This record gives sequence, structure tokens and C-alpha cells, in this order.
Amino acid sequence: MITQQIPHATTVSALRTRVRTWREDRLSVGFVPTMGALHDGHLSLVRLAKAQCDRVVTSIFVNPKQFAPGEDLDAYPRTLIDDAEKLTDAKCDLIYLPTPEVMYPDGFTANLALKGPALGLEAAIRPHFFDGVATVVAKLFNQVRPDMAFFGEKDYQQLLVIRQMVKDLDFPVEILAGETGRDTDGLALSSRNAYLDAGQRVRAGQLNHILKAFAAALTAGTDLKTARGEALAAATAAFDAVDYVEARCATSLAELGDGILDGPARVLAAVRLGSTRLIDNMAAKPPS
Repeated sequence: MITQQIPHATTVSALRTRVRTWREDRLSVGFVPTMGALHDGHLSLVRLAKAQCDRVVTSIFVNPKQFAPGEDLDAYPRTLIDDAEKLTDAKCDLIYLPTPEVMYPDGFTANLALKGPALGLEAAIRPHFFDGVATVVAKLFNQVRPDMAFFGEKDYQQLLVIRQMVKDLDFPVEILAGETGRDTDGLALSSRNAYLDAGQRVRAGQLNHILKAFAAALTAGTDLKTARGEALAAATAAFDAVDYVEARCATSLAELGDGILDGPARVLAAVRLGSTRLIDNMAAKPPS
């Protein structure tokens, strides 16, 4: 349970009642969807939302639809009391805490199936993932009805998937991106970083440096095939397994050729340390 002084709603009706009072006062509403286990990356999105909107709703919901059998749904960190305290300090105006029964009641059958930026990369490893993300985010948008919603660039493919969904389905919400939050060694902040032991945590910091070198090589004029091969070799040496190391079009995530970069790109990687999976990405500019 969370303390009573923290404003929260657990049902759609209670959520909409609170949001309706803001609308009656002509206040803008920002929304930050999360799965909890909040870190400063999440809180930076709340702060960004506070700077852009009059009121901010943050949801905490561990979405079962984006976990396949055998993935870490049951083990996913749940730290509600700590999360609520952090959101209170960040001046969040309302915490939305729907249960699985609220989100997916008996008889629920809808499921969004996406293409475009939802294909490849993460979807090649977790083919169920973006359908589950899109379905829950679409429901949350309909429940909260925000003016703006905020997503982190750390999950870059997810960001583009949500933008495409909003465009395709005419959701009246503006999607804004927050920069990837990083630890002192450059490791992208993630709730799953808590799974790493001390030795793994030291090794994890190498991912940021590998991607930086990959992006720098492309900007220096190294052809994509060579730069990707060097990054893949470095990741293979540093981690227990590599799911992918790629460079894609920054706006669509379309595949690029093997030659010299001729437009904005994104370098992306997913690697594994033991049972923990790490993802990261960063921008890559073409040679000037």
C-alpha cells in the first residue's frame, strides 16, 4: 500500500474523475507510462512533463502482454512504496495504478499488430513484444486522455513504434522524447540493472563505449559494414551473448546499406550478461 497523502487512482472511473476536474479548469495533462521500479531516467520524464504540462499522470503497471512465457514477469522488480515517494518528490500530480483485471478484464480479446518500426531488432528476439506494448499504451491513452505523453530514447524502437501508432490511429496526443539517462560510467539506466552482480555491473558499462565508437566510426566515414563488424566483435568479446548490433535509419529504423552513411542514423545493440539483457542506442551523424 502507498501512503494516503500520495494522490493515486486504481480504476478508470477514479482516474477520469480527477482528469475531468483538470480539464474543467482548462489545464493541460501530461502522461508518463511506466512499469515501476523507477530510476532517474523515469523521473527525468516526469520532470520534463512537469515543464511542459499543467498536470502530470504517471502510471505504474507491469504489463503481462509484453512478456512471453519464460521471461521475467514474476521476477520483474516491484517497488511501489519507493516509486510513490520518488513520484511525490518529482511533483507528479496523480499516480495511476491499474490492476491486470482493470486493464484486461475477462473476455478481453483486442490486440494491436504493428509493422514498420515494430519489425526487426527487438521484435526479432521478442516477436510478441511490441504488440503487447502498443495494446497497453493504446488503452492507457484512452483511459488518461493526455495532451502529451513522454517516452525515453533509451527504448528507441519503442518510441518510434508509439509515434507510428499515434499517427496511424489518430490519437490526439503529442509524443515527446526524453534523453537516455545514464550512470556515471555511461550505462543506460534500466530497472533490470538491479539484476546485475558486481562483476557484471562493471562489464555492463562497456556497452556505452562500444556504441560510441560505432557511431564515431560512421561519422568519420568508415563504411557501415566495417564499422558494424568492429562493434559486433567488441560486443562479442565483452558480453556473454549478443542479440544484435545494428545501424538503422533514425526516423524509420529501415535497414541501411553497407556503404558510407548518408543521413541521420541510430546505432542500437542488445546484449546479455548472465540472465540479464541490456539494450542501448545513440545517434550517429553522417560525415560532414
